[in-house]
Amino acid sequence: MFDSFFNRRDDESRIRQEGRLPPGQSLTNRFPVLHYGPTPKPNLESWNLRVFGEVEQERSWNWQEFNQLPRRKIKMDIHCVTRWSKFDTEWEGVHLQDLLEHGILRLKTSARYVIQHCEYNFTTNTPLEVALSDIFLLATHFDGAPLSLDHGFPLRVVVGALPGRKDLADPYFWKGGKWLRSLEFSANDKLGFWEQAGYHNAANVWKEQRFAYE
Repeated sequence: MFDSFFNRRDDESRIRQEGRLPPGQSLTNRFPVLHYGPTPKPNLESWNLRVFGEVEQERSWNWQEFNQLPRRKIKMDIHCVTRWSKFDTEWEGVHLQDLLEHGILRLKTSARYVIQHCEYNFTTNTPLEVALSDIFLLATHFDGAPLSLDHGFPLRVVVGALPGRKDLADPYFWKGGKWLRSLEFSANDKLGFWEQAGYHNAANVWKEQRFAYE
């Protein structure tokens, strides 16, 4: 136990020196499970992902079709608003920019925001530039294995930070919804579940934008 404590402390010191630990955060080697409400039990036979709103053509993919879309892997740091941070996490899934480049998805010029719609009507929102950046992924795998149910199986959005990329927004981890069911491209911003409850809409980890009233 003591070896684990001192190793974590040494790792945290190294990460801080590298400029990767945002203010108010602490390193964890675990992966805490946090969400509001019950854990759903998806049926892959009836599952689909819908894309609608400010798009040239609404799209929908079943589970088999979704897994045939272009894929990529991303390694990023993730930062939870509850003050834990996990570093060098590895994810695999579908990137929206790849769908655009392959002509699979076409956006209207009016598209400005992406609203994630998840199980139990949970939503969260991001500007389009965040959703198309290198820190946003529709993830099916974590650390080389399919997502666990508690972490969003079969599909979740992952949003985090890339070391050395201070040009990106780096939102807190809640801006990536678990159990994703649809993406709405919108001309107008629409506050999600936690944003309506008082969480900061921009949620930049380096500015500690945790709550709207701060």
